[in-house]
Amino acid sequence: MANSRRGHKPLTVAAVAAILIGLVLVSLRLLPGSPLASAAAAHWGEPSPPGRSTSEPSDRSDRPRVSPTPSPSLEPLPFREQQIDLDLKGWYAWSVQDTRTGKIFGSENMDETSTTASLIKSWIVADYLRKAGEAGKTPSDAKLADATRIIRDSDNVRAEQFYNSIGRSAAIKRMVSICKMTDSSPAADGGWSRTNLSPRDTTRLGACIADGRAAGPKWTKWLINEMRLVRGAGDFGIRKAFPTAERKTIAIKNGWVDRTREQEMHINCLAIGDGWTMGVMVRYPVGMGYEYGMKNCQKITEAVLGKDV
Repeated sequence: MANSRRGHKPLTVAAVAAILIGLVLVSLRLLPGSPLASAAAAHWGEPSPPGRSTSEPSDRSDRPRVSPTPSPSLEPLPFREQQIDLDLKGWYAWSVQDTRTGKIFGSENMDETSTTASLIKSWIVADYLRKAGEAGKTPSDAKLADATRIIRDSDNVRAEQFYNSIGRSAAIKRMVSICKMTDSSPAADGGWSRTNLSPRDTTRLGACIADGRAAGPKWTKWLINEMRLVRGAGDFGIRKAFPTAERKTIAIKNGWVDRTREQEMHINCLAIGDGWTMGVMVRYPVGMGYEYGMKNCQKITEAVLGKDV
């Protein structure tokens, strides 16, 4: 027994102290919030930012502040998104589309249809030009001159010729499909003048022309320019509600006809502006004449713009 004790020396005070210090350090490494705990986490593949604990901050002010990225805001359109109540004879409806967002608003009856009269000539010319472009053909100067007469002067004879060349009712069905319309349809008799269109779909026709779906990439600018140059009897309605300097930038195509069968006047207005399209339609007793409806297209637009009427 004495010989076995000789191989073991009693622990010194220094050794005991070293053991105690080691135990304290291990405890600190396991204590949440300790700097040594961060070092341990980093050692085990869980890096933490310099000088920061991997545990949740005790104070919210310690969290990094992230400024929200501002979303780009669009300039508001000049139109008021609210119902108007005008003392007009007969029926009227209107609609506006924000072509930047696709949002459509208007009168409660903006989905009701009326016959287009000459307003549909904007589609007839657009469809003719797009089909020519798709076929790799360029219309002759004579045909382009005819298209100009149809748009600027609302020439009925030339419009009928173009309408026949693009398949009559088939062209209207293409319009409904291409422009994603929901309310409109070809006329029962197949004629262009009695195409059924709603103010809501009129804004879709305008958007379809503006973004190139209607006339195609080659002819869209040409068509819009022609619509800005509408003259004579067809220059009335929506753009007349805007300041004179702005009117020349607004493309239009209007329609006006006396329907003896129904004993009604049908007056319709399409306009394409910067970031918007608008459709206005009115019907009233035939004996009141064209001018009443032409002025009312403008009057309705002024009311939607918030002007006193």
